[in-house]
Amino acid sequence: MADRLTKFPQMFEQIRETLDPPRVPRIHAETAIKQNRGVVSILTNMVKPHLGQLGKAERRRLIGAMEVAKQAVEEHQSWLETDLLPNALGDFRIGKNRFDEKLALTLQTPLSRRQIRERAERELRRVRAEMYQMAAGVYKQKHAYTRFPEQPSPEFQQAIIRAALEMAYEETPAADQVVEAARKSLSLTTAFVRDKDLITIPADPLEIIVMPEFQRGVSLAYCDSPGPLDVGQKTFYAVAPLPKNWNQQQIRSFLREYNVRSIHDLTVHEAMPGHFVQLAHSNRYPGKLRAVLASGVFIEGWAVYTEQMMADEGLLDGDPLMGLIARKWYLRGIANAILDQAIHTEGITREQAMRLMMEDTLQEE
Repeated sequence: MADRLTKFPQMFEQIRETLDPPRVPRIHAETAIKQNRGVVSILTNMVKPHLGQLGKAERRRLIGAMEVAKQAVEEHQSWLETDLLPNALGDFRIGKNRFDEKLALTLQTPLSRRQIRERAERELRRVRAEMYQMAAGVYKQKHAYTRFPEQPSPEFQQAIIRAALEMAYEETPAADQVVEAARKSLSLTTAFVRDKDLITIPADPLEIIVMPEFQRGVSLAYCDSPGPLDVGQKTFYAVAPLPKNWNQQQIRSFLREYNVRSIHDLTVHEAMPGHFVQLAHSNRYPGKLRAVLASGVFIEGWAVYTEQMMADEGLLDGDPLMGLIARKWYLRGIANAILDQAIHTEGITREQAMRLMMEDTLQEE
């Protein structure tokens, strides 16, 4: 550990020498600035507590190496902020040719960009129509005398869906209890899978952890499973706490999006019976080559499938709002399929992208 930490200055120096700032997209530079100091939190939270287990000489050597590493991180932070960011002029869009090449390699199918777009837009209309029917049922229970037109306009459908979602948004975790809410959700979803006998749950250990700082800023959670050659090792379900510098408006918007039912949906996706369960089974496949060369498309597809499956099987005692939230999260997947190509090949603007996400797929800002 000490030897690796003392190499931090050379490692960062190599990065600075290799990078050509004008080619770096600004958003990449901004993300690096936010995540870089997270390396120090690893030393503080995961290394420092174990210093007492070392001998005096080893402890002194590791402490010195940690100081070298921290100084290197701060020097790199300064370079990121004062040299890289002002000169980061690169375009994050990869263009049609590279996108199509990457798409083919990723999917390993003949599906074209246009076919995916057509399927996504068709699925968007289908799911929204389904959500309207579900939302109307929920709304009628609360407002029994509301008259619903036989041919509701898009605006009417949008209003009814939003009104039903507002009922789900009423139940949110406290701002400092998001990680704890995920722990409760894991217990609930695990019990549900067992009670329904939906799939065999592997005996592998699964631990919820606070997401390391250097991983934050991309998603609320992720599943960190052991590799295919490490059968039975611990899986980590990492959940990020809210950023400390957020204002009340940002916190409120975030908690509405990640309400209690959404956290259940997230836990289903990342852990039970999503990524954790599927990857644990995959690692046990007799043919190791198949496990090593796993399909990322299948891995993500399984997790998305389980979200709606769990709701349809009656998660939360058949709560219709749980079914509505599960479909809202499916809309996010559909939006991603559209956004990927629209951003990289069509030059979609931020305003157009925000409209797709906030209006068409009902996400919070």
